[in-house]
Amino acid sequence: MERGDAANFDRMGTLGIEEEFFVVDERGRPTSGTDRLVYETEPPEILDGRLDHELFKCVIETQTPLIESLDDAEETLNAVRSALCEHAHDNGFDIAAAGLHPLANWRELEHAEKPRYRAQLDRIQYPQHRNTTTGLHIHVGVDDADKAVWVANELRWYLPMVLALSVNSPYWCGFDTGLESARAKIFEALPNTGIPTAFDSYEAFDEFERTMVENGSIDDRGELWFDVRPHSEHGTVEVRTPDAQADPERVLAFVEYIHARIIDLCERYEDGESGHRQRRELLDENKWRALRYGHDASFIDRESADTVSLSQAVHREVDRLGVGSLRDILDHESGATRQRRVRDQHGDDELCDLLRIPSQ
Repeated sequence: MERGDAANFDRMGTLGIEEEFFVVDERGRPTSGTDRLVYETEPPEILDGRLDHELFKCVIETQTPLIESLDDAEETLNAVRSALCEHAHDNGFDIAAAGLHPLANWRELEHAEKPRYRAQLDRIQYPQHRNTTTGLHIHVGVDDADKAVWVANELRWYLPMVLALSVNSPYWCGFDTGLESARAKIFEALPNTGIPTAFDSYEAFDEFERTMVENGSIDDRGELWFDVRPHSEHGTVEVRTPDAQADPERVLAFVEYIHARIIDLCERYEDGESGHRQRRELLDENKWRALRYGHDASFIDRESADTVSLSQAVHREVDRLGVGSLRDILDHESGATRQRRVRDQHGDDELCDLLRIPSQ
């Protein structure tokens, strides 16, 4: 049973980017391809040991090598994506990205045979059987376990804004859900998901992790699927909030922001700030607003109890952290809006083409 260790929190500011993608056929529809891509062929060197499948045989995950500096993120991300697309093309597949593939019908797709996923299907049943979701996960190294827990607690407040900017999954099983991120709501049907409660210390988090493993609630620490978590194996704070993105520039914008926000919170911790006591219900309300309304969301402000628009929230962060790429995302239509526009104007074939990852 895999457990983490406080000693793993020993590096500051490093990055890791995990992306989940759909394996698609020549028409852009999800298809079973991970057996071929993961097990039956040799991937490019940069993907060696960093390529895995997920619950469905049409979903594949990449992990970047350790990124020492934010300045290296773009080159590394593009190299990993290019290698994945090349590997897929060589084996007769394409790669697509969105929080949910609009035409992925879980009843018609194959589940992976890996014992880990078979155990999850048996334990969780219906919510996991239908879990065709894909996301973007961003790791930032933190050099102290208690600091990482404090940062994760504080970071929860900013996650609805991140989700609202990332919304890219209006469709599920072919129909319009009326949500901007249906992925976020579907994934929340699983246990140990959503915005977590705060932990007082790493010791408290470790005790929770131990309790869950030893009592059979989870098979290993990786099954704590919260929107943000101290990653006790990698020694990072991991943010799991955004929908998957086809555009690498959007991915890099979220990477830049999450990195800057975590560094800022680490500095506040080191300065002795006490942090905020935030009700889980208020965090959940703001997340609901994000996944329902996307770029049109407004949030309950923790200071005034009034509402602030997504634009106001973004500009606060840009002014404090200097991450102008967030404003660039805000100024363009969301992934969900773009999907609806393309489908309404051009149909399913054009929508599938929209989600393909272009070769570098």
